Amino acid sequence: MTRGNQRETDRAKAAKKQAALNKSKAKESNTSLAKRKEADAEILRAKQKKRDEEKAAEAAAKSIK
Repeated sequence: MTRGNQRETDRAKAAKKQAALNKSKAKESNTSLAKRKEADAEILRAKQKKRDEEKAAEAAAKSIK
């Protein structure tokens, strides 16, 4: 081996960095995750309803012409 223990020290350094990243990530509880998913779904439903209303209005405008 020409690199000596450099490979091992690099692996240890990378493992330490990865552990620090994993530790710093905020973990989301199941209840807050469910609340966030429901809020996102409600936003998407509102967007879909608005889009449907716009399509209906556009179709009505075309049928009047």
